[in-house]
Amino acid sequence: MTYTVAYIVGSISKNSLNRRLSQALITQAPQNLTFTEVTIADLPLYNPDHDAHFLPLAAEKKAVIEASDALMIVTPEYNRSIPGVLKNAIDWFSRPWGHGSLGGKPTLVAGASVGPMGAAFAQDDLKKILTFFNAHLLGQPELYINLTGDDFADDGHILREGTDAFLAGAMQTFAAHIEATLR
Repeated sequence: MTYTVAYIVGSISKNSLNRRLSQALITQAPQNLTFTEVTIADLPLYNPDHDAHFLPLAAEKKAVIEASDALMIVTPEYNRSIPGVLKNAIDWFSRPWGHGSLGGKPTLVAGASVGPMGAAFAQDDLKKILTFFNAHLLGQPELYINLTGDDFADDGHILREGTDAFLAGAMQTFAAHIEATLR
């Protein structure tokens, strides 16, 4: 069976390590997973005044998440937490209250940073937020990845020995998590 995965990159930088990591994860995913990016750079700041007349742009992005079987979020760490742009997107995708798009989804959280902790603090905060919405988080393996731009080959594969194999195993586990959750 084929499963659709909406994915969000928590950085809006074109050269983001986490954008590159998301592509490496997709490359290593089993063939029964298909991916659609939900971009977040163009979302205005969330304001509950919009709940009664939800912005069409936000509604379109929410619809992509709702139509997907699963969710993958790849985030950098900014000041020991998630980037503001990612929190803003989560606010949009979880509203209006009672009509959020994040709950019940099998969800993978990953992140990379140049520091030795590999975006661990950001992922911890993100997992707390997603747990509130009853996302079905993949617990293991944890994807706290220390990377630099020099760790990527031109084709997107990661040059650090063993990392591509680790990502492939993680994506196999994610596919099994999706299947088990949706069963």
